[in-house]
Amino acid sequence: MTGAAAKEATEQQTEHSPRQVLNAPVFVSSAIVIAVIALSAIFFPRAVSDAFGSAVSWTGRWFGSFYILLVTVTLLFSIVLALSKFGKIRLGPSNSTPDFSTFSWAAMLFAAGVGTAIMFYAVAEPVAQYMAPPTGEGQTVEAARNAIVLTLLHYGITGWGLYSIVGMALAYFAYRRHQPLAVRSTLRPLLGDRADGVLGHVADAATLIGGAVGIAASLGVGVVQLNVALTILFGLPQGTPTQIGLIVLSVLMATISAVSGVDRGVRVLSNINVLLAVGLAMWVLVTGDTAFLIDAIVGNVGDFITQFPSLTLETYAYDRPTEWLNSWTLFFWAWWIAWAAFVGMFLARISRGRTIREFVIGALVLPFSYVLMWSSIFGNSALDLIRSGNLDFAELTVNEPEQGLYTLLTHLPGGTFLVALALFIGILFYVTSADSGALVMSSLSSHVRSEREDAPAWLRIFWASLVGVLTIAMLVAGGIPILQQATIVMALPFSAVIIVIMFCLWKALSTEASHSVTRSQAYRNRSLGLTGTAAGLTRISWQDRLSHTFNTVSPSRAKRALDNRIVPALEAVATELRKENLHAEVVVEGEEAQDPDDERNFLGRATLVVSATEAGESAEGEDSLDTDYERSSGLDSFRYVVRMVQAPVPAYGPVVHEADDLTVRLEVRPSGGGQGYDLMDWSADQVAHDVLDHYERWLEYLGFTETAARASGGSAQ
Repeated sequence: MTGAAAKEATEQQTEHSPRQVLNAPVFVSSAIVIAVIALSAIFFPRAVSDAFGSAVSWTGRWFGSFYILLVTVTLLFSIVLALSKFGKIRLGPSNSTPDFSTFSWAAMLFAAGVGTAIMFYAVAEPVAQYMAPPTGEGQTVEAARNAIVLTLLHYGITGWGLYSIVGMALAYFAYRRHQPLAVRSTLRPLLGDRADGVLGHVADAATLIGGAVGIAASLGVGVVQLNVALTILFGLPQGTPTQIGLIVLSVLMATISAVSGVDRGVRVLSNINVLLAVGLAMWVLVTGDTAFLIDAIVGNVGDFITQFPSLTLETYAYDRPTEWLNSWTLFFWAWWIAWAAFVGMFLARISRGRTIREFVIGALVLPFSYVLMWSSIFGNSALDLIRSGNLDFAELTVNEPEQGLYTLLTHLPGGTFLVALALFIGILFYVTSADSGALVMSSLSSHVRSEREDAPAWLRIFWASLVGVLTIAMLVAGGIPILQQATIVMALPFSAVIIVIMFCLWKALSTEASHSVTRSQAYRNRSLGLTGTAAGLTRISWQDRLSHTFNTVSPSRAKRALDNRIVPALEAVATELRKENLHAEVVVEGEEAQDPDDERNFLGRATLVVSATEAGESAEGEDSLDTDYERSSGLDSFRYVVRMVQAPVPAYGPVVHEADDLTVRLEVRPSGGGQGYDLMDWSADQVAHDVLDHYERWLEYLGFTETAARASGGSAQ
């Protein structure tokens, strides 16, 4: 539902990305479906309106409870992950650090709660719920309290649970499993290589189509409200022509952004916009009935906490307000679902290096704090105005909800200036929503090779234009109501994808945890390999170890150790394994084989690869020695990798080193990341012992996985 935030994410990507290949199946199928909907709405508005009306009735009747249950389950699922043992897992290599400071990360999460839609609904929904609540009598104290609670329910923490699940999955598979930052990557634990085929195309297309409708709904709501401000300030007429002009403006801005590279300027303005939005809310707080608003905010928090457990699963089974449910709760849940992949990509993009626990707490608490502040201040101000006797304002807001915010501002000191300020805030959020949506859609419809790769500019312009046409078509066919109806219907396919994403994320995390247990057992015999006592070798003296601790190692010395001791040890092990009819070989690579797991200066690596199948058998992926462990399942081959990396020389006590004082490590570390150990002073026999320790643990893991698969009626990958 937000645009400034999603735009911030995509702008962080690399500017000089390689030429991309269009993902034709996703692009063509999505473009055709969206174009057909748009053209049908333009040329057959009544038929489209009736069709969506019938579809909403059917969806609400048969899938309404499904939507309600789904959003509740995703919220609980994200909280469970954060509080479980998986909460310590980093969204990236285990030794990675966050890309952004905690303050900057929190600020961007805070910005993610801002958008034109909340400016619309923070006034429109409390007034509507106060005047005509789903249950009970309207225009009472109880109705006033429940009106804010319902607004917080619909625009609050539940939706951010959806965002956090999708964002967490995208970040995990992109930064820890080195998959493209795309929805199909999150399905790989279930689909395997089929995620690159038809099923992956279907998932991305469903995401793209549902997201396009969600963006159109946001733009439609925003453009109708902006039209009101232009009428107040400049006398422009309210209606389709002015609204079409605003939509064309958003497409032009997206085109300029794509072609001329003004994104950083827009991003700076977006950050300023957040401050202006907070400033506007503070002005309303200070110039309004401040004491009442503070009391109301505190009371709203208490009401929300006590009522949320029952409201989140409320289906109104015994006295179902069908029209209200379709217009409010089901619409909002569908809207959140449609936007989940888009804002999820933003959350993923800014959260590399964070633990799952940090990610979930931040994604749930920080944006909701803004929603709470804005909705409580503006919503209670509107209710206070109505309860003071201004029923004309209530009637106007119910019948024309786009009028609510600006009419409220005209009753405050400096009303005209406040309307102009709100217009500026709304326009920029509106434009960045269109631009950021086009950026994500273009990434979904192209083969993105890495999480930092940008989609081509022409594709971004295409999607911005097509979504603009879709928004115009929906406004012509029926305005905001049909946008709501389309969102409820079109979010249904992606809701199924979200269920699969949760399953795949849990499976991937569980597999990693199991592998981590067996991997940790590999260290129990490392002291045996270090000393070599089992082979009758001489123990390394502690003086020699201490000397190495304080010495630096040059690249040439490390290369000699790699060539003279490490590689021969790996070759010797490979030779013995081949005698057991196993496919084993050693691959030595130089600086050209950059390590995606390590941001230090990479000088090369030596890898022992042992296939799970016997020599002569065909194994999937055997024709390509992909030394990136995470690109395999961890089951199809064993890899022991020694990386030659440069690292800063550690400083002890009074010892001070310059920033460019570097040493070289011959490092072995867990495949998923983590602090490795240095083999620089190891003998060939010690290295061989260490290889066998890891290989034995890998064989145990294979046996454990195969046993579990047989017990569940399946088979090991």
